[in-house]
Amino acid sequence: MNRSDSIVIIPTYNEKENIEKIIRAVFSLEKNFDILVIEDNSPDGTAQIVSRLIKEFPERLYMIERKGKLGLGTAYITGFKWGLENGYEYIFEMDADFSHNPADLPRLYKACSEEGADLAIGSRYITGVNVVNWPMGRVLMSYYASKYVRFITGIPVHDTTAGFKCYRRKVLETIDLDNIHFKGYAFQIEMKFTTYKFGFKIKEVPVIFINRELGTSKMSGGIFSEALFGVIKLKVWSWFRKYERK
Repeated sequence: MNRSDSIVIIPTYNEKENIEKIIRAVFSLEKNFDILVIEDNSPDGTAQIVSRLIKEFPERLYMIERKGKLGLGTAYITGFKWGLENGYEYIFEMDADFSHNPADLPRLYKACSEEGADLAIGSRYITGVNVVNWPMGRVLMSYYASKYVRFITGIPVHDTTAGFKCYRRKVLETIDLDNIHFKGYAFQIEMKFTTYKFGFKIKEVPVIFINRELGTSKMSGGIFSEALFGVIKLKVWSWFRKYERK
C-alpha cells in the first residue's frame, strides 16, 4: 500500500471506549489516511489498545506516548512537528469521541487538495447551528463565543473554536509552533488567527457536531475563561508582531 499524504492527529486521554472504533472508522474510508495518536498516559488502558492495533496496521497507525496530561495545544504541536518531519502534505486535527465524523475527513481533504484552501475547518456554524445532543446553554455559549472571537479578532470564520481541521503543511511550516502561547481551547483560536494573519486561505466546510456518547468530556469552565481573555491578548500581541512568510 502506498503511504498516505495525510495524517490524522488524535489526542487521547481515557478514550478506551472510543479509540478502536474511531481508528477502524478512519481506516475504512475509501481515501487512505494515516493516524497519529498522541496518548497522555491514560490510566484506562487506551495506550494498550492502540499498541495492539499498531500490530494490525503497522504502516498506517502511529502513537506518541507522553508522561501525562500536558494540554490539548501541546498534543497537537507534538503531532504537527511529527507530521512535518515525516513528510505529510495534509495534517488533520480530530477528536477521538466521534463528535467529529470520520466520514467528513475526505471533504476537508478535498477543500485543501482541490479547492485551494490552506486551512479547512469542519464548521458547526457556517450554515446555522449544527450541533446534536448538547445542552442549550452550552450551544449558546459556544455559538456566541465564536461570534465574540470573530468580532475581536476580525477572523472571517464562523466557527472560531472548531477543533476539526485540515492544514496544508506550508501553513504549519510558516507558523512558529514553539511560539504558540495557549494550551487549552484558546489554542484553536490562536492557530486560526495566526493562519489568517499570515494571509493563508481559510475555508469552512459544514459538518454536524455530535456530542460524545461514550467516555467523559474534557471541557471545563477554565477552558472557556482562557478563550475569553486569550482573544484580547491575541489581538494586542498582533499589534506588535509582523506576519511575513519566509
